[in-house]
Amino acid sequence: MPFAPSGKIKLYYEETGAGFPIVFVHEYGADHREWESQVRYFSRRYRCIAYSARGYPPSDVPESGADYGYEQSRDDIAAVLRHLGIDQAYIVGLSMGAYATLQFGLRYPDMARALVVAGVGSGSPPALRAEFVKNTLATSDLFLKDGSAAVAEIMAISPTRIQLKAKNPRGYAEFLAHLREHSATGMALTGRNYQGKRPSLEDFAAALGQLPMPVLLVCGDEDEPCLETNLYLKRVIPNAGLWLVPRTGHAVNLEEPAAFNRALGDFFAAIEHGEWRPR
Repeated sequence: MPFAPSGKIKLYYEETGAGFPIVFVHEYGADHREWESQVRYFSRRYRCIAYSARGYPPSDVPESGADYGYEQSRDDIAAVLRHLGIDQAYIVGLSMGAYATLQFGLRYPDMARALVVAGVGSGSPPALRAEFVKNTLATSDLFLKDGSAAVAEIMAISPTRIQLKAKNPRGYAEFLAHLREHSATGMALTGRNYQGKRPSLEDFAAALGQLPMPVLLVCGDEDEPCLETNLYLKRVIPNAGLWLVPRTGHAVNLEEPAAFNRALGDFFAAIEHGEWRPR
């Protein structure tokens, strides 16, 4: 099995196709497998890399909370690129992975040709932050108390995820099966130390205003916790566009894979033809 070292942590990755690289960074409730529809589509003409974050097997599951956090997740993207000898790539992230993707753009701007930031922003609005942290810590405790199989049943029917079940029952069943398999330790420590401790994106307004690369923001119109933050990011990031997806919840790439792939393909093509310009 292929692994990329990030300090003492080994990250499992899968690589498919040839061409300019795309790195896919998954969300809290997923792992590298939830990018399958994107890898199948884009590997026709791009080099696709999907990896599992620390805490998500087959990647290592550290048992210390100090090994988890948004800085580590940001740096893990760079570690995967360096291991594969990639100087620059498109970085595509969803939710937790989208937060890491934005942070990667801030820390390693020369390594990102463009960013796709989907479903980002839960807990960033000041009015919602305390409740988000409270719920995140409670979910982390549940993972340790009841295990991943039990918590998966609760997470998968949340108001921003139930749309997948209605649209794509087979895709929902597969997502749920993967979520049941996750490491309870990895989920709990990721929740406590990354999700629960990451700063609001509004704390990075000045830095986000200096992001040099093209950014495609993606948000489902039924992903209520993320709507406000995506409007904020559209205003702040100078080279950003916002695609608001109708009748769609949090996992945009699973709910609407064809539309998601088409939008990303159009975004990449616009960059490659010099048509995506700062406003």
